[in-house]
Amino acid sequence: MKVTINGEPTDLPEGATILQMLECLKLTTGRVAVEVNREIITRSRHETTTLNPGDTVEIVTLVGGG
Repeated sequence: MKVTINGEPTDLPEGATILQMLECLKLTTGRVAVEVNREIITRSRHETTTLNPGDTVEIVTLVGGG
């Protein structure tokens, strides 16, 4: 299925969860914020929230430093 991740069209397996998407993108380590269709999805919901064709996903990785 096609979703848009950070402005880029991306193919994911049908019925993929947010956690599965993050695994495909190798973003399971570290802190990330995920928004689907302008709704922030808390980490506790990553495993149970399923993506749908046409969804728009924004992923922000948190980087420390100064």
